[in-house]
Amino acid sequence: MQSLVHYFLHFVFPGILAYTCYRSNWLKIYLVLIATMLVDIDHLLATPVFDACRCSINFHPLHSYWAISIYVILLFFRRTRVIALGLLLHMGTDALDCVFSRLHC
Repeated sequence: MQSLVHYFLHFVFPGILAYTCYRSNWLKIYLVLIATMLVDIDHLLATPVFDACRCSINFHPLHSYWAISIYVILLFFRRTRVIALGLLLHMGTDALDCVFSRLHC
């Protein structure tokens, strides 16, 4: 169930959001939201790269509270708003994974 929710929030929900909020250019917005998943590149710094029981929030540099604070600030600027939205949706999804991992690990 955790994987289903995780991948729904990473791939399907951004499409729904892009289509409902940015209908005129939803595909471009969707691709930007998907591109923000490149933030997971910081997982390559961890050993092991993937650990189902590890909470990403405040473990990886681009998932830190400092980085999340910057993503929130980026919401206030029109040119970076969609990128910030994608990054914050990603952090929210990973935070939800932390809740799942506390229950099951």
